[in-house]
Order: sequence, then structure tokens, then C-alpha cells
Amino acid sequence: MTEKSELRLLKNIGSPEDMRKLSKEELYELAEEIRQQLVTTVSKTGGHLASNLGVVEMTIALHRVFDLDTDRLVFDVGHQSYVHKLLTGRAERFDTLRQKGGIAGFPKTEESPYDAFNTGHSSTSISAAIGIMRADALKGVKRNVIALIGDGALTGGMAYEALDDVGQQKLPLIVVLNDNEMSISDNVGGLSRHLAKMRSARGYRSFKRGFSKLLKHIPLIGKWLSDRFEGLKNRIKYFILPNVLFEELGFTYLGPINGHDIEALTEVFEHAKQMDKPVVIHAITRKGKGYEPAEKNPEKFHGIGRFDISTGESKTTFGNSAVFSDELCRLAEEDPDLVAITAAMASGTGLDSFKERFPDRFFDVGIAEQHAVTMAAGMAIAGVKPVFCVYSSFLQRAFDQLVHDVCLQDLKVVFGIDRAGLVGADGETHHGIYDISYLMTLPNMKILSPSSKEELRACLDWAVKENDSPCAIRYNRGVLPEREMSGEILSWECIKPFRSVCVVATGRMLDPVMNVCRDLNVGLYNARCIRPMDEAALEKLSHAHYVVTVEDGVVNDGFGAQIAAYMSRIGSGARVVPVGVPNRVIEQGTVAEQDDECGLSEEKLLETIKGCMGGIYA
Repeated sequence: MTEKSELRLLKNIGSPEDMRKLSKEELYELAEEIRQQLVTTVSKTGGHLASNLGVVEMTIALHRVFDLDTDRLVFDVGHQSYVHKLLTGRAERFDTLRQKGGIAGFPKTEESPYDAFNTGHSSTSISAAIGIMRADALKGVKRNVIALIGDGALTGGMAYEALDDVGQQKLPLIVVLNDNEMSISDNVGGLSRHLAKMRSARGYRSFKRGFSKLLKHIPLIGKWLSDRFEGLKNRIKYFILPNVLFEELGFTYLGPINGHDIEALTEVFEHAKQMDKPVVIHAITRKGKGYEPAEKNPEKFHGIGRFDISTGESKTTFGNSAVFSDELCRLAEEDPDLVAITAAMASGTGLDSFKERFPDRFFDVGIAEQHAVTMAAGMAIAGVKPVFCVYSSFLQRAFDQLVHDVCLQDLKVVFGIDRAGLVGADGETHHGIYDISYLMTLPNMKILSPSSKEELRACLDWAVKENDSPCAIRYNRGVLPEREMSGEILSWECIKPFRSVCVVATGRMLDPVMNVCRDLNVGLYNARCIRPMDEAALEKLSHAHYVVTVEDGVVNDGFGAQIAAYMSRIGSGARVVPVGVPNRVIEQGTVAEQDDECGLSEEKLLETIKGCMGGIYA
């Protein structure tokens, strides 16, 4: 591979205007340099590699055709925006990708005026783009607005709600569909491209309107002929075009286009600019293109930690997902009613092994968390035991379904909440810091927060075998320690006996708290069950002087806040000091850096606990 110092074209790209000066041959050379930079950087920082390798030529073409100093490009999810960042003045700082104070792994308006909208979750781009267009119309602003969305994001229902709105109102939005799942032969692609160019040409559209008008003026039979002509045109269109869904929604469909052909993409983008109507441009790309390990295993390289460039082997492990999945497989061997559900995250949540071993009991619904939750409710009411494995930040998208479809009916649905707490380099859009607070508000919901691998296994066993209500088990991205479990699931483990200052920790926070409290004269409790709370333990804690609670969730209305409310209700004199994530945006960085910022590092915890012991908070 080329060394970074040899990237002669990329190092001179300070803005899209610099790129537009390059020849056709140089553009393809630039594409290869960009791929080199992507692989080199992501191998050191981790990130979304395969998706970015697949959109290199597409992003170059978009910047050739559209002037993003005025036009607006909205990325769906935004994990494929690295190429865009390299072309918009951020190449020199690209080695800071996903690091504290560095380039974000997703679009950020605060980072660059070329980033039109902050994104990190799926299926939002078209809605955001419509909002920009309607605001422009009110303000009299004329510019192009483009939504770049992947075929995966189109599995999310919100995208279709937005498409329906655009088509119904005939808004001139340009939707670029990046399809990296299907392939198409040259002859079909060539024919489709020819049809797309013909249908988007002004002359063709003028002829079509004029011919229809002429037919209608023929006495007696004019309207009949015009209707028959329209019907024939639609039949031909339905027969030839590979996707009429967009046409039915009111869009003009252009494609499929080779998403790695800069000239072809440039032509169709130029045509779309002239049409002044809703357009979908369907581009076929290869995920992971240009880096063999990513081409062979695009799912692995969709979001990957640090890896060895020569072999593609990852240097990062995500142990808790595997522990949960292995235990789920073991339980499924015993119970034929147990099923697993994912929302397009089989690999991320560790369910690959379940999918392989129990294909008939594995359900991947795509990026459709709302549907997943309600489907799980339907399964539960019909006598099946569903376990929905989902990232904490993505479960937020299904809050209404949690309330209405699961909790109000008190249905036995188990939620394996992966990536709970602070997540590090993915930053604020992916932190799982809100689940404790919002799950606390739901009737019948139990919340478990294991602090070790053994507790994680035991919590899942209990939720599947013994519990008959909705149950959420939250666990962090990393690796929980190996430690034997003591006591019952719904009771708090007393690790150090009661003192005037007591510390109550939950989940992954127990380990650092144990380290801090080892030589301190304080009581220590492991609250592996957040809800229902252990009232016997709470009654004892009500006689303490200080109760320090430690959680990796937002401190407002979180675990500690609930304990403080309990103490207030019973008239306890105990002062509760909640320690957790402050109610503000926590930027990307390492989890250790984020812990320190939130007062959750061992050094900061020691300071807080010693402050209570010394009566500083009195």
C-alpha cells in the first residue's frame, strides 16, 4: 500500500473546489488514495470502514456536481461520511478520527459547515432533508438538497413515511440510494442507465407532455387514446424498471447506476439537478471495495476496532455480547419456545451463533426497532419467549412500543440491552446512558444490571425461566470481570458491611468502586437489580449519614435519583450523593476519558467518597 506521505493528490485537497480541478484520470487516482487513507486510519482508530470504502466514487461525484457551500447533503446514519470529510478540508486532521477532540465518526455541524445535519441513527435523512427544503421555501432560498441513504436504512419505517410525504407534495428532493447488497449485469445496467438518461432529458419529458395534450384534443376519442397511451407507458415502465415502488410514491426513478463509475454518476446527478421534481438515484456499490479483507467480510468491517492491515485481524474483543449470546444458545437448547430477535445487528449483539444454531427461531427484522418490540409482544401473547437483543441507544427509538405494547400488557419480553452506558469513540449518538431513566418510568418493567459475567448469565437465566414480566438486562460494550455471584437476583449483595458512609454501585461501575473502597471504612453494596429495588437494603441504608450511588447512566432521574426520592418519602436523614453521567452531551473519546469527565474514574470516585467521609458535603 502507498504510504500516507505519498498521497500527492489528497494532501492538496483543502476543499471540494480543489477536487473539481482534477482530470478524470486523477479522480480515480484520488479515489485510490482515499481508500489508502481510510484503511490506514481506521486500522489505528477503529470505525466504519467497509461502508466508506464503498462510497468513495459516489462521494467524489456528489462533490463534483453539487456545490455544498450552498447545496445541502444529508447523510443517513452518517457512518459513511469519512470520504466527505476528507474532501472538505479535514484530511490533515483525519488521523484524529473518533478520538477526544478529533474528527467525529459521524457528521457534525459544529465540525464543518459542509456537514448539513448531525446523524448517528438510521432512516432519518429524508425527513431531515424535507425539513431543510421546507424551511428554504419559507425563506426564499434556492438550492439543491440531497439525501444519501443506504438500502439497509430503507428497512426503517421512518424512511418510508418521509418518502410518502415527499412524493405526495412533489418536493424536488434528490434521494441517492446507495445499494451495496445487490449486483447487476452490464447489459441490464447499461439499458437502465440509457432509460434513466432518456427519461430525465427535458426533450423526452416535453415530448411526453405534448403528445398527451395532442391526443386529448382529438374529437370524441381523444381522452380514451390518452388514457390508453398512459396505461401502455406504465405497463412498459413496470416491465422494464427493476423497482417501481419509488415511482408509485411519486418519485422519478433513475438507475441502477454503477456506483463506482464517476462519469456515470456525474451524468445522472447533473440530470437530477435539472428535473425539479422528486428523484431517486439508485447506485450499486460494493461494500469494502479496494481492501480485500473488507470485501470478503463486509459485515465484520462495517464497524470494527483496531485491526492489522496485512491480515485484517481485529485487535479488539467485545466480550459481554458473546457471553449473553452463548448463554442464550444454552437456554435455547433446553427451551424450544425461546426465540431471539435483532434489528439488523446480529453480529454486533453476538447473535451470529444463535442464528446458525437455531435459524427457525432467529428473527432479523432490519433496522426496525419499533416493529421488533411490537412483534416480540405479539410473540409473547401467543406463548413464545422472545429475547430482543438491541443496543441501548437504538432501543430509544421504540419507546412508545415499550410502553403501549409490552409494559401496559405486562408481557414476558426480555430485552438484552447491549452497549449500555458510555461507549467511547462512537460518541454522543451511541451512548447508552438514558435507558435506566426511561425504563424506570414504565409499569411492570424490571431492570437488571449485572456486574460480572456470572451475574450476566444468571440474570438471563432468571429472566427466561422465572420472571413473567417485561425484563431489561443492561450490559456494557467491554468485558465484565469473572467473579462468582452471591445471593439472589433481586437482592443487593453486601460486599462491605454497613457504615455511616455507604456506596451503592451497579453494573460495570462495581469494579472501580471496589478498587476505590478496598481500604476505606465504608459500606459497599452491589445493586444488580435496579428495579425493583431491594427494600430491605434500602431500609438499612436509610440509617446512614451518606449514601453514594454510582451508575453509568444519566444522573438526572436515574438510579441514584430514585434512591434519593425513596429516602425523602420515608423521611430518612440520609444524604444521597448520586454519581453518574451529567445531563449534557458527552463527546467522543475513550471510555476512560469519558469516565473521568463524568466523575466516574477511580480518582474522581475516591475524591467524592472521601469528601463524604470527611463531611465536606454536610
